[in-house]
Amino acid sequence: MSTKRSGGSSKNLRDSQPKFLGVKRGDGQTVKNGEVLVRQRGTKIEAGKNVRVGKDHTLYSIADGKVTFRNARKTRFDGKSIIKKTVDVVT
Repeated sequence: MSTKRSGGSSKNLRDSQPKFLGVKRGDGQTVKNGEVLVRQRGTKIEAGKNVRVGKDHTLYSIADGKVTFRNARKTRFDGKSIIKKTVDVVT
């Protein structure tokens, strides 16, 4: 007979906290200076006019105005051309 009672073990009871990523202000919305536009991992969406990138790749506005999204053609270092989504704040 065992001297310990069988307690069982479970390996899948841990879960990480949600990170709440995504677009926070849509196309055409008015924003103020310092408002967060996009929270992202990596630069899936790039910063355009009146937009800066935070250390965790968060895009935020540096001026009051309206948010606009557009597709921009970028040339990589190897000469390959790609299309990236870009966010601007138009004053």
